[in-house]
Amino acid sequence: MGTFQNRARLRLLAGTLAAMAAGPLLAHDTSGSPPDWAQTRWGEGDELGAANHMTPERVKQAAGLVTEGKVYSLGMIVGADTPAFPPRSLSLTILQPGQNGNSGLGDNTFTYNDDIFMGWLGIGPQIDGLGHSGEDHLYYGGRSYDDFAPASGLTELGLDKLPGLVGRGVMLDMAAYFGTDMVEGGTPYTADDIRAAAEAQGVELREGDVVLFNSNWMNLLDGDSPDPQTFGAIEPGLGVSGAEYLAEIGVMAVGADTWGMEVVPAETEGQAFRAHQILQTHNGIYILENMDTRALAADGVHEFLFVLGQARVKGAVQMIINPIAIR
Repeated sequence: MGTFQNRARLRLLAGTLAAMAAGPLLAHDTSGSPPDWAQTRWGEGDELGAANHMTPERVKQAAGLVTEGKVYSLGMIVGADTPAFPPRSLSLTILQPGQNGNSGLGDNTFTYNDDIFMGWLGIGPQIDGLGHSGEDHLYYGGRSYDDFAPASGLTELGLDKLPGLVGRGVMLDMAAYFGTDMVEGGTPYTADDIRAAAEAQGVELREGDVVLFNSNWMNLLDGDSPDPQTFGAIEPGLGVSGAEYLAEIGVMAVGADTWGMEVVPAETEGQAFRAHQILQTHNGIYILENMDTRALAADGVHEFLFVLGQARVKGAVQMIINPIAIR
């Protein structure tokens, strides 16, 4: 891991720990009634959350958006040097198992490479499942972490329960909306910003949509002046009113071209990842991070078919992904 990435992780970790310092780790009040948000619109025991919006009719309507057949890969390339929320990291080792000192398997000398992946699934382009974001150790549907989150894997809300996400995708180009090459770190996307950007770019946000925000923040990784330290330390992104607005609409997922999707530093001092709680914990909305939306923005594509089929690892909280947009 390079110096830039290490410094960025330390800065981000320091800010996060400061926000967490107000309370003890893994302790929550179980004496009162469940919070109001624990009652989900899909009933007790629901594990799919906003993926329930993925009806056959909506999928068919989204498929009708394909007019050119052009495919956009939304997953950034991820590696050991990818800036990540601390202490996340990964490594990859390539092996030729059992092949040392021989010419291969069988008379046809079959040889092969295998890979060993060691790392966190919440790094690079990722989906946050509904078991990821909590509020005082309560999660979607009011579940307490000690009831469903053993170290061996989630017994509820795991991404193995999610069949995938297919639906209407909407890309809001916030760099274009703010009239800049790249949105400045620490800029929140408010409800008014989202309404105005959608109107200016000729799209309507609807129930069941997958909404992606483009800020060109990824230029800090591979642009003319790379700055991975800044990329991983702050970011523009969804603000509290913006998250509340998208939850009110009833979108299926929200993503961005940043590592955390929401604005960092937070709008209110002392808070940490409040938009995650509003979207996921309270409303069962999936979060997509490090989505490379630049090609969509360059082509002016604001509406498309969104397709994601994540690996269904039993009990997984997050997953590295490469969703596609098709116009």
